Amino acid sequence: MIEHSIATVTELRDLLNDSSFTLDPEAQHTADALARQIDDYVLPRLANVDAPLLAVIGGSTGSGKSTLVNAVVGQQVSLSGAIRPTTRQPVLVTNPQDEAWFASSEVLPGLARERGEAAANPTATTLRTVTTDHIQPGLALLDAPDFDSIDDGNRALASQLLAAADLWIFVTTPARYADQLVWNFLHDAASRDIEVIVVLNRVDEEAMKTVPEDLKRMMSDAGLGGAKLITVPYIEHLSGLLAPELVSELSQHLEVLAGDAAARRDMALKTVDGVLAQIAGKVEKLAATKEREEDFADQLDDAIDGVYLRGRDEVIAATQDGNLLRKEVMQRWQDFVGTSDAFRTVERWYSVAVDRIGSFFTGKPAPVREVETEIEAGLHAVIVDAAETAAARSWSHLGSVAPELRASASPVLAHASTNISDETAQLVRDWQASLMNSIQDSAGDKRMKARLMSFGLNVVTVALMLVVFASTAGLTGGEVAIAGGSAVLGQKMLETIFGEEAVRKMAKQARQDLDERIEDLFLTERDRYREITDVLDAGTDADELRAAVKAGA
Repeated sequence: MIEHSIATVTELRDLLNDSSFTLDPEAQHTADALARQIDDYVLPRLANVDAPLLAVIGGSTGSGKSTLVNAVVGQQVSLSGAIRPTTRQPVLVTNPQDEAWFASSEVLPGLARERGEAAANPTATTLRTVTTDHIQPGLALLDAPDFDSIDDGNRALASQLLAAADLWIFVTTPARYADQLVWNFLHDAASRDIEVIVVLNRVDEEAMKTVPEDLKRMMSDAGLGGAKLITVPYIEHLSGLLAPELVSELSQHLEVLAGDAAARRDMALKTVDGVLAQIAGKVEKLAATKEREEDFADQLDDAIDGVYLRGRDEVIAATQDGNLLRKEVMQRWQDFVGTSDAFRTVERWYSVAVDRIGSFFTGKPAPVREVETEIEAGLHAVIVDAAETAAARSWSHLGSVAPELRASASPVLAHASTNISDETAQLVRDWQASLMNSIQDSAGDKRMKARLMSFGLNVVTVALMLVVFASTAGLTGGEVAIAGGSAVLGQKMLETIFGEEAVRKMAKQARQDLDERIEDLFLTERDRYREITDVLDAGTDADELRAAVKAGA
């Protein structure tokens, strides 16, 4: 059972280490703290339930923790004094027989170890270990920094050490026992089902009349009615150690516990079970928080998808309604092929058109290239403008629903990608090349190829572009939406070469090809925003956290 617990708890630790809570720093702090607690306490205790107990002495600034530790041990092992905070470096006091366990990487692996006397400027990132025969084997005392220290590092370390305890010795005073911060820790102790000894220190005669009873009432209300309460009187002008008899109740309680292997084992199992239950509850809340972030990421993705789909649709609509065939475009095309009223039959039109196309090869003016350029420029402008608009809309939406995400995002996302113009130009070129290939592939027999050669591939390609942009959904024939009648001439040219049905298919294929290229470009533009929503989905997901908790239940 313990081996199974170690495996499942280790997996949970790994998942917590991989967790990411972008929108909730407090949840991230909780996940980090739980992973650290598993490393510092749960795994070592599961690996060795009979290992010595760790009793952590915690309390508020000036409560006399170090003085109390020194008195219980019977020698000065921890610095005490009036300068706050006094306990800058945690001090672990253990019997030499237990030193190997507490010096190993199994216990508080994140803290480096020091031995012996305190340094002149101790650091809270190391754990100073003191060995003495004045404390019995089986239980070590750890003097932790003040949990309300003015130093952020001291406060964080105090919380970490309390989370790694088998037993809490909570030290407070008549002046501080009702502080909310004290009770935040005591409520946490109750939720962990950890053994707690509350020491009411520095109690003068007046406070002795009312404070102990009031403190017992508050402990009972907090679910700590079974916790032991010990009072230590106030000694004015204390010099040296407290007299042994003043801390005898605490000393004797710890000695009995240290000497009773069965009681120590029961306490260790009770505490680790309580810790695991508390961790499970907190992980469930983390899973709910992660699920909210995942849901928000999905909502944000859907909204941005919608913006870029709208941009894509706007481009496609602009290429379907004849807007690209502006007056100057059609005028140049009319200059090339003449007006539809000038031709009474397809044959006569075909003859005149061939003559005009022939002038292209003899160096006479040929507006067809200008028509092609105008269409290219119009299509390019429509696509770039829609991409810019989609980026601006997405950036604005992000600012309105997730300003904290936008604040950390690259401002380049407010605009289309820097290479949008080049990418669009390449799209147009590739589409035109595809049209040319389609035209050449459609000219199956010699007669078609001869007519195609007589007109010229470039001219026929422009004619097909006109038919596509003057049509609705790529249809031809009677359903075509004509811009000034001139697209009909391009359609007639194509039908003369390929036949009506083939032209219908060519136009439909050309329209579908263009739409797909536009869609791919807008998907690429949209994907730039993935860097934002991917952050919300990063790391361990909610289902993984819940599954890990269920596996350890």
